[in-house]
Amino acid sequence: MRFTSEQRLADGVLEREFTLGEIPGILWTPGFASAPAPLILIGHPGGLHRMYPRLVTRARHAAAEGFAAATIELPWSGDRPRSAAAEEARADLRRALEAGEPVDDEIVDRLVLPLVEKAVPEWRAALDALLALPEITGPVGYSGGVIAIGVRLAVVEPRISAGLLFAGSFVPRTLFEEARQVTIPLQVLLQWDDEGNDRQMALDLFDAFGSKEKTLHANMGGHTGVPQFEGDDGNRFFARHLK
Repeated sequence: MRFTSEQRLADGVLEREFTLGEIPGILWTPGFASAPAPLILIGHPGGLHRMYPRLVTRARHAAAEGFAAATIELPWSGDRPRSAAAEEARADLRRALEAGEPVDDEIVDRLVLPLVEKAVPEWRAALDALLALPEITGPVGYSGGVIAIGVRLAVVEPRISAGLLFAGSFVPRTLFEEARQVTIPLQVLLQWDDEGNDRQMALDLFDAFGSKEKTLHANMGGHTGVPQFEGDDGNRFFARHLK
């Protein structure tokens, strides 16, 4: 991990950009913390620069409660090299949604499964590097989407102790079997009127999770209409399981 820039935000949070090989990322740590902070990995749909306003808001909200937060760029997003196969699958998905047609499982598989296969090892490598820093400690939480990445991480990464998952993206049917292997505490956010999400699939996925503690928060509104109070509730969820 190589830090490439740093700045102190108005609330004292230290923001540092880094690279891990070819992968760019951002780390936020609480201002003037006297002890190592537990870590929240912030997932997103890709495009660090485009997503930055929402990412930094989530990170600062977490830092106010004593958490460090970090994110990395997804494969084939932002300034990273593109995948022709992923671009084709994304275009097919967009055409189906615009036409009001059902989204074929084959399109979802082509788009999401290669992303999961590449992104999850990168998240685990980032976690190795982040936990080696003296200012960060476990346990670790995962927050956000793509939800399929969160499902796989919850299964294969024992250092992740709790997950706050955003049900706002399509999930390959094969990952439903993996969801049954998830045992960590979960809180799942679902925007009821999300035009780009299959609501029934999200409900079926929630039902499939094997966790003894799992909570579904369903709110009215579209993809970007998550109520502000969910941020506070997410912090309370992580405080119960990471502190």
